[in-house]
Amino acid sequence: MKQKENKPTKEKTKLLSPKLDVVFQALFGEVGNERITKKFLEAILDKKLEDVDLSRNIVLRREKPKDKMGILDVLVKINQKEYCNVEMQMIEKDNLIERILYYWSRIYGRNLNSSDDYIELKRTIGILIVNFEIKKLKELTYHSKWQIIEEKERKLVLTEHLELHIIEIPKIYKIGKNEETEELVKWINFIENPESKKVGEYMKDNEEMKEAKEKLEVMSEDERMQILAELRLKAIRDEKAIKRFAIKQGMEEGMKQGMKQGIEQEKKEIAKKMREEGLDIDIIKKVTGLTEEEINAL
Repeated sequence: MKQKENKPTKEKTKLLSPKLDVVFQALFGEVGNERITKKFLEAILDKKLEDVDLSRNIVLRREKPKDKMGILDVLVKINQKEYCNVEMQMIEKDNLIERILYYWSRIYGRNLNSSDDYIELKRTIGILIVNFEIKKLKELTYHSKWQIIEEKERKLVLTEHLELHIIEIPKIYKIGKNEETEELVKWINFIENPESKKVGEYMKDNEEMKEAKEKLEVMSEDERMQILAELRLKAIRDEKAIKRFAIKQGMEEGMKQGMKQGIEQEKKEIAKKMREEGLDIDIIKKVTGLTEEEINAL
């Protein structure tokens, strides 16, 4: 009797990390993912939202190489009247607080036309999610909220137009029992490790997180996203290596120069790889920051 042949099972694709900005942007910023983004923002802002609009985000991945890629932050219009910018940051950078204020101010000012009155300015929220602990915020919990508050007497909030949220992913390992049930803690656990047993339990009661996992699985099979994620991961590793080397040598000026040269070289290597993959030059310019002349010279 002829034995039945066992067909080899397809190896499960490793999920891309939502902590990578290219993956985070695609997961929370693409049109079609509004349910996921709405639920995630509700957990951060601690309030119910009527709707979210993701149409201002240029789609990161397209079927055709000629299509363009946008910025890596996620810009959301909330309830048709507020703006929210969400940034994922993997590497600790200088002047991080000034950076989030700068990006907030750009978005806040962008929605005012030259002929408009200041009353037309819209409430704008900045959300910064970092994969490290911020030294200045050492004593605070994993999620801090910031506004302009009167300091001397009544502690009044000056304006609702400015609101900043900072989320430090590593601090979720230091939270107390009461915080473990918070919806935001569950979402941060998903971003940290979407394949964990803990996240599997969360998905039983969270349809949006389950949908996010399913979309991440599809995204992880996408060859274009695999290439972009690998390029970003390589750039992050190289930047960290350059910093470690410069610090070890104990040369502050050498660190600045070494980082500058290393990053520039890395940009060129990434651009060269992206050209070999047939990606459009506009995509390469946005990812690397190189000019068209610099790219063509490679």
